[in-house]
Amino acid sequence: MNELARQKCKPCEGGVAPLTPEQIKPLLKGLPGWALADGAIAKTYEFANYYQTMAFVNAAAWVSHREDHHPDMLVGYNRCRVSYVTHAIGGLSGNDFICAAKLDALFEI
Repeated sequence: MNELARQKCKPCEGGVAPLTPEQIKPLLKGLPGWALADGAIAKTYEFANYYQTMAFVNAAAWVSHREDHHPDMLVGYNRCRVSYVTHAIGGLSGNDFICAAKLDALFEI
């Protein structure tokens, strides 16, 4: 499991600077399939059918609730595009990468 997936999100109400490109690069490198997109990190997960897609969406919602850090999701029949950005700081924080790693870890259980 990715080390990020073992971490816990920290509350973020603003007042901190977003991560710099130099800080983002190594974090992104450890998350296969994730890429920068419009100031966020995003990944599209593909599934065999709608049932599997919705099971993933529900699991992602559970992770988001537990971490109190919520993604944008675009859901289709056999895919779900997830994107994370920390709106309170107008950029990326460690929380975005922690949650991305936790979603990837769902496939290891």
